[in-house]
Amino acid sequence: MFGLGLLKGMGVTIRHFIESYVYDRKPWQNRYSPEWLEKRQRIDHKGLYTIQYPEQRRQVPENYRCIPMLIYEGTPDNLRCTACGICARVCPPQCIWIARATDDKGRPKARPASFWIDATVCMSCGSCAEYCPFDAIKMNQDYEIATADRGDLLYDIGKLAVPIDYYAKLHPADYAAEEAARRAKEEAKKAAQPAEAKAE
Repeated sequence: MFGLGLLKGMGVTIRHFIESYVYDRKPWQNRYSPEWLEKRQRIDHKGLYTIQYPEQRRQVPENYRCIPMLIYEGTPDNLRCTACGICARVCPPQCIWIARATDDKGRPKARPASFWIDATVCMSCGSCAEYCPFDAIKMNQDYEIATADRGDLLYDIGKLAVPIDYYAKLHPADYAAEEAARRAKEEAKKAAQPAEAKAE
């Protein structure tokens, strides 16, 4: 029937409008408690959507991505990044710049001397994190990056470097999967060593 889809859509809109007044206006409900926030941010939630920012903050999902970050293990000098430049090559808006470090004789080292990301250009696509062969660059969830000075949105290593514990806290499922894959690879390498020694 002509217009049936329109009527169904209006029915959904009216139902949500009514629920926003009936479901959450019960006097015994504390609408701004942590339990209320957790319940309302589920995928099957009903009722009011308003969050009293900045006192309350939306719980972003694990796969939410904003500006990239560089992972280090132990100390900030021990970055996973090898300055291979793959992230800069696959970046669609070309907002990543890398300069490789050199030793005393001018030979290149497998670490960046400088690493820059222009957050005003970055479109948070995650291609850099997806293509990085060393799991050195990941997507941060810090969305509160507004500033009055545009220069503050040009991120260097000091702003981008975070410990691996920070990444594990933001993306626990991804971190666990990566660590399991890394352990499996190391075990396979150890199992292959005796076989190679026997063959020789």
